[in-house]
Formats: sequence, C-alpha cells, structure tokens
Amino acid sequence: MRPYRNLKMADLIEEELGKLIEREVYVEGALITITDVLITPDLLQAKVKLGIIPKAKELEAFLVVKNQLPALRHALVRKMNVKPMPRLSFEIDKLKV
Repeated sequence: MRPYRNLKMADLIEEELGKLIEREVYVEGALITITDVLITPDLLQAKVKLGIIPKAKELEAFLVVKNQLPALRHALVRKMNVKPMPRLSFEIDKLKV
C-alpha cells in the first residue's frame, strides 16, 4: 500500500467534512470543529475527533452531529467519490487547555 495514502485521505476527509458540518449542522450557541481524523491503514474506518465550544453545549452538539451521520456520510461520498468510503465514527476531543 502507498505509505501516505491514509494521511492524504485523512486530510481530505477533514477538509470536506468540516465544510459539510459548517454548512449542514447547526446548534444554537455552539461552535463545532474537526480537530483530527485518524484512519486505519486498510482505509476502512475513520475516527473523527470533534472540538466543541462551549463545553456546556458539548453533549447536545455531539448528539446532533451523531444523528446526522448518515446524511453527512452520503454527502461526503458524493463529494469525494472514493470507493470504499471509510466508515465514520465521531468522538469528542478532550483538549487539555
């Protein structure tokens, strides 16, 4: 396998999914960003880490994003045209500030 393919795929997913989340997901008073995307070497699973500000809205925003996962994945497949598209899973990034 090409050594940098999963890194390129992670960058592309981070960029395109960030645009989709910005455009499609709305939570009153919360800012949702993608802090990191980790892809397995076989390119079948991607773990997307979300940064959510303020901390009080973290759970609400996470649940909204998680509920919109099928629609986000479908839009991402259409935009990127990658087969097979990695299965996305979200988690809240616990930043130490």
